[in-house]
Amino acid sequence: MWRHALWVVGVTALGVGLGWAGSLFRLGPDDYGLLAAAPGSPWTYVGIWAVTGLATAGVLRAAAARVPVPSPGTIAVLLLVIGTRLSLGWRPETPELAAMAAAALVLAGIWAAIALRANAVAGRTPKPEESPGAS
Repeated sequence: MWRHALWVVGVTALGVGLGWAGSLFRLGPDDYGLLAAAPGSPWTYVGIWAVTGLATAGVLRAAAARVPVPSPGTIAVLLLVIGTRLSLGWRPETPELAAMAAAALVLAGIWAAIALRANAVAGRTPKPEESPGAS
């Protein structure tokens, strides 16, 4: 159990850390692109994405503990990097930030549900040697 918790914390720290590091510079030309981190304290946004990351990585890890989930760490890190990076660049208001965090959780839930469903279908599919009438 402690390994799962350590994995969740590590993936969250990596995703939020990479998003924060990515916000230290501007991506793209001045006319468009991702802005560098806006002035002001980033701690509110970093904290919200850390909590979101714990929940997102927890959902993916809980599913991965039961069935094979393709790249749960990569999915969690990508969701957190994107969310943290966008939040620190544009500093959204509370409703937009809540929608972004909810979207990350929903996407993680969908990814886990697809893996759980695929495993359930694979478990019900008869193997060729078990097929009735096979000779």
